[in-house]
This record gives sequence, structure tokens and C-alpha cells, in this order.
Amino acid sequence: MTDATTASTRSVTAVQTADWRRRVFALYATVRRMAATDPAEAHAHWISCRNDLFSSHPASPLLDEDRAQFAGLPVVAYDPDWRFELTIVPATESRRMDVETGTDGVVPFELLGTVRVPLAGSLDVWRLASYGGGLFVPVKDALAGRKGGTYGGGRYLIDTIKGADLGADAVDGEATLVLDFNFAYNPSCAYDPAWACPLAQAGNTLPVEVPVGERYAGA
Repeated sequence: MTDATTASTRSVTAVQTADWRRRVFALYATVRRMAATDPAEAHAHWISCRNDLFSSHPASPLLDEDRAQFAGLPVVAYDPDWRFELTIVPATESRRMDVETGTDGVVPFELLGTVRVPLAGSLDVWRLASYGGGLFVPVKDALAGRKGGTYGGGRYLIDTIKGADLGADAVDGEATLVLDFNFAYNPSCAYDPAWACPLAQAGNTLPVEVPVGERYAGA
């Protein structure tokens, strides 16, 4: 392969990736708007659009052999009991998480605080400590790695740098975050081992089963 061909291939890949992210940002903007009146309808729209992206978009994380037999992501029906708007309790200690991603080098995160999920436990809220900023909340539950359960490395609830944003607010000195576990989704490394993804650590592990969101067919 010539240098010119390699450069052309990289350009095409970069544009495809940018288009994927543009579509994801637009999807979550629609989800936030719809969820204000009907979270279940917003969830159905999210499932439909993600199925379209995974099946047809050139930047889909699905491997070619998996895309050929793709029939839809395994997402559980909406349960309103797993939607919360929670206050971020500021961190009292400085903590950093450095994630080696290979192609993007080391991606640093700083602990911003925690949210307390009713009857489930607490989750760390991370800030991307590099260009672009953003919030990041992964979650690993008691179903992780079990047959018919959830992805062993955990799922993502919030990853604003990639567009996965269900809503946040800051009023009277307090910050809140919408966490709807029905929208928990698998990271790209769940589909393609070539990806290196930040995974849920101890502070983002819940001792209970989270029966909603995307499951993992490979478990």
C-alpha cells in the first residue's frame, strides 16, 4: 500500500468516525427532548437509531462477520424505576485514572465526585482531564460476565465527549446528573477487541443486578 493510499484511507476513516459521532450527538439531543415528556418513547427511539447505526454505518464497531448476521442490539424493555436525577457529591480526595488506549495514548480522568443511586449503591463521576473535557460514568453490576447478563467490563451511562449525555444541571451551587440505566450501553471493545476502552473500576461497580439497558450476547 502506498503512502498516498494509506493517507487516503485514514482520511476516509476519520470522516466516517466524525459522522458517527455527529449522529450520536444528534440522537442524544433528541433523546433528552423526548425524555422530558416520555422517557419510554425516547428509549425506543434510541434503540431504533442505534440499531440502524450498528447495522449500516461504516464506523460501526461490529466486526464484518457479526454485522452480516446482526438482528438488533439486546436491550431490555424500559423500566421507569431505573431513571434518576441525582446530585453529584463533590470528591473530598484527589484521584486520577489513566487509561491506555493504544491509538490515542494515555487518556486521563479525574474524580469529580459521586452519585448515590437509591437501593443500589454509589457511582464515581469522572471528568476527562484533557482537551474537550466532559463527564464519564461507567457502571458494572452484579450481572456482569454472567451468561445472558451484561458485559464483563461494565457498560457506559454517560460519556459526554462521545455524545452520550442524558442531561445535567447546576443550580444554587449543586450539580445534578440524569442517570437512566435503561440507556446503559456496551463500550466498543465489547464488539471489537481492537478497541481499548476505559472500563468500570471499583468505584463504578454496584453490588446489585441492574436488569435494564443493553445486555451482552457474548456472555
